[in-house]
Amino acid sequence: MIHGRITTKFLAAGMTLLSLSAWASQPEAVPGEYIVKLKPNISTMSLRSLQNQIGAEIKSTIPSGNLLVVRKPMVMTAQSAVKTLSQNELVEFAEPNFIYRINKTPNDPSLGRLWGLKNIGQTDGRANGVAGVDVDAERAWDIETGNKDIIVAVIDTGVDYNHPDLKDNMWRNEEEAKGKAGVDDDGNGYVDDIYGYNFSAATAKPDPMDDHGHGSHCSGTIGAKGNDGKGIVGVAWDVRIMAVKFLAASGGGTLEGAIKSIDYAVQNGADILSNSWGGGGESQALKEAIERSNAAGTLFVAAAGNDGTSNDADPHFPSNYTVPNVLSVAAIDNKGALASFSNFGKRTVHVAAPGVNIYSSLQNGKYDSWSGTSMATPHVSGVAALLASYDNSLTALQIKERIMKTSKPFAGVRGKITSGGVANAFFALTNQQSPPDPNDPSNWTHKTLAISSAHPYLKNTNESYEVNVTGAKEMALYFEKFDTERGYDKVTLLDRAGNKLAEMSGSLDEAYSVTISGDYVKVVFTADDSVEKYGFDLTKVAYR
Repeated sequence: MIHGRITTKFLAAGMTLLSLSAWASQPEAVPGEYIVKLKPNISTMSLRSLQNQIGAEIKSTIPSGNLLVVRKPMVMTAQSAVKTLSQNELVEFAEPNFIYRINKTPNDPSLGRLWGLKNIGQTDGRANGVAGVDVDAERAWDIETGNKDIIVAVIDTGVDYNHPDLKDNMWRNEEEAKGKAGVDDDGNGYVDDIYGYNFSAATAKPDPMDDHGHGSHCSGTIGAKGNDGKGIVGVAWDVRIMAVKFLAASGGGTLEGAIKSIDYAVQNGADILSNSWGGGGESQALKEAIERSNAAGTLFVAAAGNDGTSNDADPHFPSNYTVPNVLSVAAIDNKGALASFSNFGKRTVHVAAPGVNIYSSLQNGKYDSWSGTSMATPHVSGVAALLASYDNSLTALQIKERIMKTSKPFAGVRGKITSGGVANAFFALTNQQSPPDPNDPSNWTHKTLAISSAHPYLKNTNESYEVNVTGAKEMALYFEKFDTERGYDKVTLLDRAGNKLAEMSGSLDEAYSVTISGDYVKVVFTADDSVEKYGFDLTKVAYR
C-alpha cells in the first residue's frame, strides 16, 4: 500500500501543475498513463482531433468528469509528461493514473468471531476483549435490522455473490439478469452488469466476482444475511450489496478504475459507498468524482489507512479529501485501544470502529479473521445502512453527523480522532449522546507533573524518571506534547520489578498512556543517533 502527498500550484495561465518538488517520493502509478481533465466545452471535439492536439494516445474517457485516460511514451518521465499535458491549452489539469491498494493488514486465521458487533469479553483468537467495546449491534437490532431499499456499493476487489451468507443480500440488475448476454439490456452503458461491474484493468470482463477475498470480507461485515441459521451476520441483516470491482486479485487498482467505480455506483442508485482502500497521491480527478457522489447525496465511507501515522500531518487518500460526504474510519482492537497499525488524526479522521481480528466471509463460501482499517470501515458502512433503513428522511450528511455525534467515547481514541469515539448503532438509531467512558483517564482525579525531555532531545538519549501517586489503584500519564522518531526513539513504561508495561513512539500529542495498575511507574526515554525531534512534555498523571 503506497501513501503519498502531491500538492498543486496555479500557473499564470490558469492551468494547474503538480509541484515538481513533491516528486521526490513518487506514489505508485500506472507507467505511462495519465488522467487528463479537459477545459469546458472541449469534450465536443472528436477523439481523433483531441488525440492529435494533446499529443497522447487516448485509452478511454470518463464523460462524467470531462476526463480522458491517456498514454504517453514510458521513456518520458512522469514529471515531464504531467508538465507537458498540463501546459496544453485544452487541458485543465493532468496527473498520473495512480494505483491504490487495499487497507488490509494480513493476519493468521483465528477462531475469533463477531466481537465487533457484540463484545462480551470473548477472545478474538489472540486476546480476551473488554465487554462493550463494539458497535452495540445487538441493542440496535431490537430497533432496526435493515431493509432492501438501501444499496451499499462495496468498491473493492469484487464480491462473491454466490457466498451462502451474501447471495440473498446482493444487488441485482434484473433487466440485465433477464436479458441477453452481451447486450446492454437496461441501456445504462454497461453490458451484463448483473451484480455490479468490474473496472479492474487486470480483468477484461464485466463480472465483479471477487478473486481476492477482501471485498467479500468487507461485504460480510456490512450485510451478511441475518437470522438465516448459518454463517455470520452483518451489521445490517437486510441490505443490497452492489459489487463494484476495481482492485485486482493482487490487491491493486488504478485511479481510472476508482473514478469509474464511484461514478457507476452513483449512477446505479447506491446510497452508501464503502471504500476500504487507499494510496497513490492526491488526485484532483478522484476528488471531483467524490464531489459528484456528494452532489448525488451518497455517503462516502473511507478507511483511514494502516501506516500508524497521523493523517493530519501526512494525508492519506481518499479518506483525507475535504468533501462533505467523506467519513474517515480508524480501527480499534477488542479492548478499545487504537490499533497499532491504524492511522489517526484529530482533524481528519472522524470515527473509529472494530478492526483487529475481524471474522467475516471470504470467497468460495469460506470465512476468516483479518485486520485493518479495511475491516473497521464496513462496520461504519453497516451502521449507516441501519440508520438509513430506520429513517429514510436523513440525508447522507445527516447520517455522517449522527454517527459522529452519537459515537461512544473511548479513552483509546480520545484526542486522536474528531469524534473521540467508536461508531455506535444503538445510539445512532435512538439519536442519543453516549455516556462518558468511565475508563477514560480524563474523567479521573489529576495531579500536575513537570517532566520533559530536551527540545529537541539529544542523540543517544537515555534518561529515566519515576512517578509515584500514593494510594492510587490505577493511573495514566498525560503527554501534552509527544513527538519522537517513530519506531526508534521511545518512551518505555516499567513497573517496580522492571517489567515493561508499554512503549510509546511517534506523534502522540495530548495523549494518555495505557492504564497502569498500582501507584508507581518508571518512565525511560531512549533515542538513537539519527533523528532528533521535539521529544515530550509529561504534564499530569490521572489516577483513581
